[in-house]
Amino acid sequence: MVRRPLGNHHHGPDTLLVTSDATQTEQVTHETENDQKDLNDPDGLKELISGARVVLWDFDGPICRLFAGHSAERVATDLVEWLEGRGLHGLLTESERESLDPHAVLRAVDRRHPGSDLVAELEARLTQEEMLAASSARPTPYADPLIRTWTAVGPRPAIATNNSPRVVRKYLTDRGLLGCFAPHVYGRTQQLSRLKPDPHCINRALNAMGAAPDSALMIGDTPSDFHAATAAGVPFLGYARNEDKEKVLQAAGATVILPSLEPVLALLRTAPQA
Repeated sequence: MVRRPLGNHHHGPDTLLVTSDATQTEQVTHETENDQKDLNDPDGLKELISGARVVLWDFDGPICRLFAGHSAERVATDLVEWLEGRGLHGLLTESERESLDPHAVLRAVDRRHPGSDLVAELEARLTQEEMLAASSARPTPYADPLIRTWTAVGPRPAIATNNSPRVVRKYLTDRGLLGCFAPHVYGRTQQLSRLKPDPHCINRALNAMGAAPDSALMIGDTPSDFHAATAAGVPFLGYARNEDKEKVLQAAGATVILPSLEPVLALLRTAPQA
């Protein structure tokens, strides 16, 4: 399956089908109705949602744009420059220095010096930058009402992220959402080798909540989210705010990808209450 457009859609040119053949008219009408049914539940979204008893959210992306006002690229560059200032230029490869991903820089250093004071200091600097970013983070459209609505109708939410749990709690507290998740916030630990795509944070959430993998749903926006969910045996719903992110998720193997969380909210609001 791949993502299909949401809303009114039909195949072929934008023209009115006119025929005197009643049978043909019924066939066209029947096919149109079937297409519309598919569009009302793109890629089995309703089934995916209705089967979830636990909803695991990645943080940066599906819930907010953490670095909307505090560039992640700038943070990565600052971390690289900090390492170079300590005479550690050769610690990173050229591609790692140019990745513009602070988590990639952190993981690269940890691979070469696992558990070292250097890694601990670098992680602390990243956490500090994430805390600054949380103050200017931009909520993902529909995320706040979706979290509240989904929690109200039954499924239990949790956070499974590579970001610092301190940062997640700060943002959720500021948005009045911490009560929906607490105490189930599972973020970056000192075991940096267990960051996604390792399923460690997902498994922590499942174990703490007593949930089977197939009763959960992971919402994420990166290949590492998808691969972590797959490794844990958890169904995956991709969120892609632009075409580039959609293509990357598709290339990773994700099959259910939405450009907006609004269809999920709409389904929950129209679903019959138990």
